[in-house]
Amino acid sequence: MELHALTIHAARAALQSGDLTSVTLTESLLNRIYAVDNQIRAYLSVTPEVALEQAEEADRRRAAGDTSPLLGIPFALKDVICTEGLTTTCGSRILHNYIPPYDATAYRRLREAGAILLGKTNMDEFAMGSSTENSAFFTTRNPWDLERVPGGSSGGSAAAVAADEAIFGIGTDTGGSIRQPAALVGIVGLRPTYGRVSRFGLVAYGSSLDQIGPLTKDVTDAALVLGALAGHDPLDSTSLPTPVPNYETALRSDIRGLRVAVPKEYFVEGMEPGVERAVRDAIQVLAGLGAEVGEVSLPHTEYALPTYYIIAPAEASANLARYDGVRYGHSAANPSDIWDLFRTTRDEGFGAEVKRRIMLGTYALSAGYYDAYYRKAQQTRTLIKRDFDQVFTHYDVVVCPTSPSVAFPIGARVDNPLQMYLADIFTLSLNLAGLCGMSIPCGFSEGLPVGLQFMGPPLGEPALLRAAYAYEQATPWHTMKASLPLDVTSSELNETDEAEIG
Repeated sequence: MELHALTIHAARAALQSGDLTSVTLTESLLNRIYAVDNQIRAYLSVTPEVALEQAEEADRRRAAGDTSPLLGIPFALKDVICTEGLTTTCGSRILHNYIPPYDATAYRRLREAGAILLGKTNMDEFAMGSSTENSAFFTTRNPWDLERVPGGSSGGSAAAVAADEAIFGIGTDTGGSIRQPAALVGIVGLRPTYGRVSRFGLVAYGSSLDQIGPLTKDVTDAALVLGALAGHDPLDSTSLPTPVPNYETALRSDIRGLRVAVPKEYFVEGMEPGVERAVRDAIQVLAGLGAEVGEVSLPHTEYALPTYYIIAPAEASANLARYDGVRYGHSAANPSDIWDLFRTTRDEGFGAEVKRRIMLGTYALSAGYYDAYYRKAQQTRTLIKRDFDQVFTHYDVVVCPTSPSVAFPIGARVDNPLQMYLADIFTLSLNLAGLCGMSIPCGFSEGLPVGLQFMGPPLGEPALLRAAYAYEQATPWHTMKASLPLDVTSSELNETDEAEIG
């Protein structure tokens, strides 16, 4: 196997045995990026000097006896997570030249674990989107079909992992933005419980919904990365002060007696037949492995989409008010007064989808409409959470599709926001309820990957990992790779990329 195609645990074994150095592994990943990213366009920026310096440090730490699981492992970081001294754009022109003065806690923990930053990945602007077409800079492409989207908003990180341009990636999930792109590119995506991973240094979209999590090549790798990310952080008031278990111990092939719920509301009219077939086949595999499978109802599921698209935009309208052209980021030239500065800066800096959600949120919070929309949405959110609470008194995990469709063609939904929003119809409820969730490959439809979603109660990641690992070990889907029809003769990234960003 080529070095860039290794999993974390395979690379760790080679590094620990002395058969591989971190520098050699990092060079292999950088060469892979130079060879294929002109077509995939997963990265907004690549940091070869930083990566090689960190790799040399990792080799020194290993020689001194350090055995951290992520030591010397190269990864890709979604460009919504702050990195001191390195540009953090959030996929937006309003932050095209912003360099944070501090590191996000999640990035700091990965660095303390010895992981190596390859670069920052493309994303829907401010994480608002399901296809990575809302990036202000360019569209990332799906490695399985370059004319299709990789999902979003963490499409850059997901595509980088699927195309072997990183050993693992880090994304964020506000309404499905880790799990949905993982499903569309055929990898593993884990959205931890709200508060399990610190949000300090994560540029906020929806503060009650956002969560950082891993995108990996298999379930074992997801457990390893979650172990490095998780834990209480006094810098984040929503961080959970609970001990972090050893997630690797949850990776057992025996799931006899595991109680698996299948919600009838997640098999809806309009879902692609090939997706439903693959997911139902996967549920039969779980039953064959000894899981106790039962059908349940989550009756308020039908209200999740409108509830999310009131609460998330409302929080976004408050969070994005800080981008005013005064303190940092883009500032309009020659404004006539302070109000013109605010208005023109935002008009020039924000894209259409961000403006749409700010307007939706501002309307929902405005006088005369707050009770009718925002308050009602929060009440409905409570009902959605109670549905899950009831199910989890009898079951360990919920299993369902991740996405109602496989990856759709680039441009197919850009003029239809509602159709785009429906791409997350199976993932939104989990975020509203603050639960943990995971997508893993479960087959193909029309030659494109299908994702199987596991949902668990708060801090239920061990049960998710157990169920997902058992299914993964019983099926071949996680071993299948996209065959990239790419020109691999390039020795450097497309020069226009940096020009567009910079």
